[in-house]
Amino acid sequence: METFEKRWEKAGLSDDYVFCKVMLKPELCKRMLELILNVKISRIEYVEEQKTIDIKKDSRGIRLDIYVCDEEETVYNVEIQTRNTRELSKRSRYYQALIDLHLLRKGVHYKSLNRSFVIFICTFDVFGAGRHLYTFENICKEEPAILLGDGTTKIFLNTQGTQDDVSPELKAFLNFVAGEKSEDPFVQQLDEEIRHIKSNEEWRREYMTIQELNQEMRDEGIEIGRKEGRAEERTAMIRNVLYTLKNAEQTAKMLRIDAADVWSVVKAERIPVDDYPN
Repeated sequence: METFEKRWEKAGLSDDYVFCKVMLKPELCKRMLELILNVKISRIEYVEEQKTIDIKKDSRGIRLDIYVCDEEETVYNVEIQTRNTRELSKRSRYYQALIDLHLLRKGVHYKSLNRSFVIFICTFDVFGAGRHLYTFENICKEEPAILLGDGTTKIFLNTQGTQDDVSPELKAFLNFVAGEKSEDPFVQQLDEEIRHIKSNEEWRREYMTIQELNQEMRDEGIEIGRKEGRAEERTAMIRNVLYTLKNAEQTAKMLRIDAADVWSVVKAERIPVDDYPN
């Protein structure tokens, strides 16, 4: 079995923890956005790691990997996704909705809602067309040239793309997310920052603690799952893990149980999770 130490040594940019730490550097986050959107950004005004948006106590909150705003007050949410949970399209819709609600709660009028981008960097092809980049904006079905103009864009990147549809720099970045190094200057910067992160003892301990907690919950879940007739105890374990991870699919994977069992607990007990389908 792979040790936590070995996992830490091998973790690259596709690791959620490492990705969030790397993107704490504004210049790296800014450059990544410039490559994805093919625009120039003067500066990133703030960077917030793992931002949590909870509208009210009984609503389903979300934890965002990267949530940044540029000099034009355009909002960018960037997520790393290594598992195809078959619901990313609807999750992007939910993330967009909560971001808008969060902005409105701060007193923004409808007409002044920030332009926003919800971006998923995936290690798989969500739509199966072989593209590295899929960009979605709302258009008129009858008149495709007419844009709704609501200021929202959803982007899905694919590290496994086969088409020649993005710049060499963006392709090098996506290849690096997939684990392939190169001489590309930005990739070199990212690689150097990852080495710096790996040398941080506090972050190493934090990573180990998270991994150990996950393993403990997984082991306990497996043991409970083996005991027949212990429905209440099993439900309690599912509930506890759900409140920790706030993600039904991740809970199912951690406990090695059917996702349907987890969703039944979510729905029966109205537990807030960030991957609830709309």
